[in-house]
Amino acid sequence: MRASEPIFNVPGAVLAVIALLVAVHFARAFLSPYDDAWLVYALAIVPARYTDGTAEWPGGTPAEFTSLVTHMLVHGDLFHLAINSAWLLAFGGAIALRVGGLRFLAFCLFTGIAGGITFILINPGLEAPVIGASGAVAGLMGGTMRFMFSAIDEGGFRQLREAPRTVRLMPLDEALSDPRVLATSGIFILLNVLAIFGFGGAQSPGGIAWEAHVGGYVAGLLSFGLFDAPPLTSPQPKEY
Repeated sequence: MRASEPIFNVPGAVLAVIALLVAVHFARAFLSPYDDAWLVYALAIVPARYTDGTAEWPGGTPAEFTSLVTHMLVHGDLFHLAINSAWLLAFGGAIALRVGGLRFLAFCLFTGIAGGITFILINPGLEAPVIGASGAVAGLMGGTMRFMFSAIDEGGFRQLREAPRTVRLMPLDEALSDPRVLATSGIFILLNVLAIFGFGGAQSPGGIAWEAHVGGYVAGLLSFGLFDAPPLTSPQPKEY
């Protein structure tokens, strides 16, 4: 392994995001139950903010906007945090290696916000807080669909770890007609919709926020090309 490679080939941006999520979770342990509950509601997405007025909710009017980002920082318990961190490692690593740290962070924010807005639109007036980075994680999965199967066709999964920027990006129309992308997307959406009937664990008092997952995934699949970095090409031998 070259000295310039990140440990275990995990980019620093991914490790930094996971460290931030862990720090927020453990910092809450020093709060009283009342203060912790207030903080969760101040940081969480609460759809009722947008229908019942924001002044009476923790965080006030600013939280109507800031919660679209801050809800990603809070997790219900260690299991919830561990699952999202594991998926961040799995899909965030390939994307961060491909596009770089800043584009990776921008893509996470975009898909997480898209997932949050999707949840709000489908659940107007809901008073339960929605927390967790799952919408952004789902967006990373959707973005990976745009080049994962190209990597398989061109040499296997190793390229996602060793040279992700050399993998061909699927144009959007090709991705939306590729049977493997469609099958994977269909399974992902089906598993999330099954959460309506009680399958899976709890992400919030109302259960798994499947709407945020689906919204983030679709946003990632459709928009990844806007965040993608120019591809690397193999260096050509010089003639002397």
